[in-house]
Amino acid sequence: MKESKINRRAALRTMLYIAGGTLVLPACFRESGSKTIGLKNLTISEQQELILGEIVETLIPVSDTPGAKDLLLHLFVLNMVDDCHGPEDQKVFTDGLKAFSVMLDKPSGKTFMELSTERRLLFLINLQDQNVEEVKTFYSITRNRCIQGYMNSKTVMTDMKKYELIPGRYNAYYKVG
Repeated sequence: MKESKINRRAALRTMLYIAGGTLVLPACFRESGSKTIGLKNLTISEQQELILGEIVETLIPVSDTPGAKDLLLHLFVLNMVDDCHGPEDQKVFTDGLKAFSVMLDKPSGKTFMELSTERRLLFLINLQDQNVEEVKTFYSITRNRCIQGYMNSKTVMTDMKKYELIPGRYNAYYKVG
């Protein structure tokens, strides 16, 4: 019988493959249709998260600055509603999101996700005329939290606003009286 020797490098390589596989394997079994962040109080599906992402992208689109989806503002909105709002606001938010996802655009008969970018903006503007109070409250919370997240983002705070320490620079020629 021939004795086989174990090569140390081959054994280490095999151990690394096994360790890497155990780290990657749970990601393969991720439940499709689930949200990407952990929330304590809200139950949001993956489809609803995509709709929320498109809403915030319509509010703050990509221009010479990053858009809302690039800054992950839809996740910011979800986190803020989950952490900072009361149970009644959270319920109205989730019910409004569900109602919003099935709403149809009157002229085209399409849902929000099927509309073009220009039509989406008109759809959001016309939400104020709707009679569904949950959708109005949902949109109001989403819009306010989206603006808050954008104004507090790194892009705005470092690139767009020029921060001056108080009391600011000295101007000897400033008229006092």
